[in-house]
Amino acid sequence: MAELNIRERQAGDVTVLDMDGRITIGDGSIALRSAVRRLLEEGKKKILLNLEGVGYIDSSGIGELVSSYTAINKEGGQLRLLKLTQKLQDLLTITKLLTVFDAYDDEAEALSNFK
Repeated sequence: MAELNIRERQAGDVTVLDMDGRITIGDGSIALRSAVRRLLEEGKKKILLNLEGVGYIDSSGIGELVSSYTAINKEGGQLRLLKLTQKLQDLLTITKLLTVFDAYDDEAEALSNFK
């Protein structure tokens, strides 16, 4: 199965990470963690994770989303999620994390909700 590919782009002052593949224990969650930590080091604190291409996420991947969210908040930044797959939405609903994350289906709407 493909590991996680992350493409980075800027939309104004928001950094969008387009993710493709799986966020699982090992490579996927490490790739996500290092991408987010690097952005924070560069002073980019408004981050939108586009999860449209993420076919699978395991508990370690969910843990990494939470840890990224925490790290970004601690730096005074904001993390938003974009285009959750049905599976991921179900998972976040079950784990009650959907209430923690700001999730959007529409990119323009997500971008306009950054402060």
